[in-house]
Amino acid sequence: MKKVIVIGGGAAGLMAAGTALQKGADVTVIERNEKPGRKLMITGKGRCNVTNNCHDIAALIKNVPTNGRFLYSAFSAFMPQDTMALFEELGVPLKTERGNRVFPVSDKAADIVDALRRYSEEADFVQGRVVRLEAAENRILSCVLEDGRAFGGDAFILATGGVSYPLTGSTGDGFKIVKMLGHQVTDLKPSLVALRSPNGFCPKLQGLTLKNVRLSLFQDGKKKPLYAELGEMLFTHFGISGPTVLSASAYLKSFENASYYVTVDWKPGLTAEQLDARICRDFAAYANKDFVNALGKLLPQKCIPVIVSLSGIDPHKKVNQVTKEERRSLVHLLKEFRIEVTDFWSIEQAVITSGGVSTKEIDPKSMCSKLYENLYFAGEMIDVDAFTGGFNLQIAFSSAYAAATHASQLGGK
Repeated sequence: MKKVIVIGGGAAGLMAAGTALQKGADVTVIERNEKPGRKLMITGKGRCNVTNNCHDIAALIKNVPTNGRFLYSAFSAFMPQDTMALFEELGVPLKTERGNRVFPVSDKAADIVDALRRYSEEADFVQGRVVRLEAAENRILSCVLEDGRAFGGDAFILATGGVSYPLTGSTGDGFKIVKMLGHQVTDLKPSLVALRSPNGFCPKLQGLTLKNVRLSLFQDGKKKPLYAELGEMLFTHFGISGPTVLSASAYLKSFENASYYVTVDWKPGLTAEQLDARICRDFAAYANKDFVNALGKLLPQKCIPVIVSLSGIDPHKKVNQVTKEERRSLVHLLKEFRIEVTDFWSIEQAVITSGGVSTKEIDPKSMCSKLYENLYFAGEMIDVDAFTGGFNLQIAFSSAYAAATHASQLGGK
C-alpha cells in the first residue's frame, strides 16, 4: 500500500485524498485550517458552482485561456459528467442552470463540502502548516510542519491553492515551498476579479446592477474586442464588477504595457435605428417634459443623471426640442458606453489566482513534477485558470484525480 501525503484540504486536496483512497492508498491530509474546504464554502456566492455540464473537451479547453491544452489528458480522464456522477453518488442532487452551470439542488455549498469530506473521511487528517519539503536528489522524502513535525511518504500531492481569499488559508504557502525546490512559479495575478476605473461616474452608480447588457473589453488601438459577452454587471465605488466583468478580467494579464477599456451596450436587443425609434416614441409620450424627466421607461432611475450629464443635452430642454443629432449622440452613448479600466481590484478579493507552477515542469498526464519523481500538483498550484461557470472547480477536480491516480500507483508515475 502506497503512502500518499496530500498537502491542502480544499477542493483539489479533498478530491485527491478521496481518489487516492479509492485507488487503495494510505492517505494523510495536512490542512492548516481546523476544518477543510473553507474556501469552497464561499464559492458561487455560497451556492457552489461545482462544474460546467459541458460534454466537449474542446469547449472545456476553450474556457481555459491560460494553458488550456495542458489539461487535455486530465479532462479526458475526468470529465464534468464524472464530477456530477460522483457527487450524486455521494448524496448531493445537482441541477444545471443557464450557461450549463451546475449547482447542488439545495443551493448550499456546504453540501458539496460535506460530500467531499465524506469521500475522504478514511484519510488521516492532520491540522498544521507545511513550511518545506525535504528532498534527496529527485525524490521528496518528507514534509515538515511549522511546529517541527515531519511526515514521510511515498508520494506527495501539493494542493494548497493560490493567494486569493487569504482568510480561508490560501496564502501562497505552496508556491514558497516549490520555489525552495527549484520549481519555476509564473507571476501571480488576480483573475476573475473586479476592475478599477478612474471614471467619476462609477461611484455615482455604485450598487446599480445592469442585466442583459453586452460588455466588450478592448485594448486601446485595437478594433477587435478581446472579450464580449451578454450578461450582468455591477457598478462599485472603485469601478465595475459582476459576472461579465469577472470573465473579462481573465483576458487581462498586465496593465503595464497596454491600456484597456470596456464598452457597455445597454440595449443589445435593439439596433441603433430601433433604439432611436424607441426613444422617439418615449419622447412623444413625454412631449412637454424636460429631457431629464423623459428617460424613466428606458433606463434605471439611478443612472439617468449620469446619462443626461454625459449626453451633453441640456437636462431641462423639452424633449420635443431635442434634435436628431442629439438623439444620435444619446443612442451612441447607450450602445457604446465607455468605461476606462486601469487595474485589477485586490488579489485578496479575486475568485482565483492566475499563475502558478510552470506547466513546462509538470507532466500533463500525471500532474507529476518533472524535477521530482514523487511530487504532484493539483488545482490552483498549476499555472492554469479559466472563466466563470464552474470551469475552475472542474480543473481542480480533474487535476486532483490525475495526480491521485498516478501517485497511488505502486510503480510511480
